[in-house]
Amino acid sequence: MTPPVAPAPPAVPGTPLGLPLAASSAPPPAAAPPAAPPAAPAAVPAAPPIATAQAPVARPATDATAVILPVSPARSSETPVSPAVDRTAVIPAVARPAPVQETSLMGIVPPAPEPSDEDEQPRPQPKPGERVVALRAIRSGTGPYRSIHSALTRTTVGTVIRTSIRSLGEVLITLGVIVLLLAAYEVWGKAAVVASHQQELGQQLDDLWAQQTPPAEEDEEEEPEPLGPPPGGAIARIYIPSIGQYWVVVEGVELDDIRWAPGRYPNSAMPGQIGNFAVAGHRNPGTFWDLDKVQHGDAIVVETQDTWYIYTVTDNYVVEPTAVEVVAPVPGDPDAQPTRAMLTLTTCNPKWDNYERLIVHAELIDQQPRVGDQRPAVLAGLGG
Repeated sequence: MTPPVAPAPPAVPGTPLGLPLAASSAPPPAAAPPAAPPAAPAAVPAAPPIATAQAPVARPATDATAVILPVSPARSSETPVSPAVDRTAVIPAVARPAPVQETSLMGIVPPAPEPSDEDEQPRPQPKPGERVVALRAIRSGTGPYRSIHSALTRTTVGTVIRTSIRSLGEVLITLGVIVLLLAAYEVWGKAAVVASHQQELGQQLDDLWAQQTPPAEEDEEEEPEPLGPPPGGAIARIYIPSIGQYWVVVEGVELDDIRWAPGRYPNSAMPGQIGNFAVAGHRNPGTFWDLDKVQHGDAIVVETQDTWYIYTVTDNYVVEPTAVEVVAPVPGDPDAQPTRAMLTLTTCNPKWDNYERLIVHAELIDQQPRVGDQRPAVLAGLGG
């Protein structure tokens, strides 16, 4: 049986860690001579082990590695060395930087908006005739994925019919636009052209009157003789103050004669003469467009080289195109002898058509000589 071994004495500061004081201060003893083998001792009961309590070491709460126990060659049952004995026993905790948010460099991401009632509304149902096509690829049975619109783009009888109808509609729309352009020309374009030709005719009439010699005073009581201009030549001016219009009147009623101006019927009376001074004009915006607005009692003034003739409207009505008696010397009675100086204006009716004729009759009520720039009072504000 091995004899019990006494425990090592405690360590003293200033000595090597874990060595007893006697061992560090005195030299080791000399080796003793071998002794005789002792006699067998009497059996002694084994001493109980000495309980050694290890002092608790305070550790920081923030880091579990803040305290490192000193290394000792002593057995684990020996008393541990206090941390104050070794300066390397305590290692301070390393300060760690505060965590940085990943979104701190780009700003705070706003929270997602809460769902509204509009998002929860059900999808609208397709209208009659509409077809809903899913926006996804469709895999065909014979090959790769095909277009989601392939079912709508392939040629079928329905697509041919729809294409034909669409093409026909485009053609009709184009024709409609052309018709509208032509109508616009008839309303505004032709009016500008007529106005331009009227200025030329007015200059022609002024030049003609400047070249002619006024009649002598002793001939004033005689009836005025016809001017006798060639067809299409300017003979007079007509003013209608109630509609704010006036025109140069030419000789003749052929299409070429009245293309840009009203024309006098051949063999009808001249302005101011006993009989019927009959004038025809187109129903376009440049000529007799608003003739239907002339009412009973309105004044119509005719200007010649030396006289202003003032007529008053007596009638306004519509007749058939064959009613030629309206331009007779006595309107409505071709066989009667005229006793009054009349004025008749004729044009097509209704607007944009010619299956009727609009007739305006007027009677001469006054006349005054044309001297300088003097004009009848009824023409105040109307150019000429």
